[in-house]
Amino acid sequence: MTKLRVAAIQHEIVWHDREANFARLAPMIDGAAAGGARLVLLTETFSTGFSFDTPGIGEREGGPSSQFLAEQAATHGVWVGGSCPEIAPDAPSDDQRPSNSFVLAGPDGSIHRYRKIHPFSHAEEEKYVRPGTEFVTVDLDGVRLSLFVCYDLRFADEFWALAEHTDAYLVVANWPAKRRLHWQTLLRARAIENQAYVVGVNRVGSGGGLEYSGDSMVIDPLGEVLASGAGGETVLFADIDPAHVDSTRSHFKFFQDRR
Repeated sequence: MTKLRVAAIQHEIVWHDREANFARLAPMIDGAAAGGARLVLLTETFSTGFSFDTPGIGEREGGPSSQFLAEQAATHGVWVGGSCPEIAPDAPSDDQRPSNSFVLAGPDGSIHRYRKIHPFSHAEEEKYVRPGTEFVTVDLDGVRLSLFVCYDLRFADEFWALAEHTDAYLVVANWPAKRRLHWQTLLRARAIENQAYVVGVNRVGSGGGLEYSGDSMVIDPLGEVLASGAGGETVLFADIDPAHVDSTRSHFKFFQDRR
């Protein structure tokens, strides 16, 4: 089995300025690719900040944010992913709420999309965000990656449901600093209970009246933290090894006891 080198870019976001974010992120992606990453991950709403209640924040599917990801993937010969507000082609005329789309772009021009299933009702997100309905797992060089966005992390049953066919969960986020303990704890819990890698990528800085502490992490199937960052912009590198997932599940046969 082939290992997959991942780079998680923990970055600030220029509020409501796509072009400024593209300009800031491009050299970071370049550095991640130069560091040997085959997969480069940005955060949730990497191009706008988490601002779904802003009129006109949504872009058509295949708009500037996903184009940026696709261009970066093609330029560097790597996979690049992050989430952005996209209006789906099948959105009804009377419901043009954007989805929170985790877009994963490949160097061959392929695009995979996971639309966040769980709106954050605590903040009345469902008023502004159209929820998705389907899980997405992508096979990248023989490594099976399941895609999730931020608040999804709280729903353990859905990670569990995909575990048998997942080597690593990718979770992009704008998770506020005031709930950082929840973020850190849930990331490790999802890795331990599913015996899989978890790559959690969170933003830093401030936006929309909230502070973000990052705390991005790559965690292995035994819950060991392979890489972590807090506070400032950084790039985390780690190798995802599907053989380690297999050996962990073979040694600790917990799956057979699930009910």
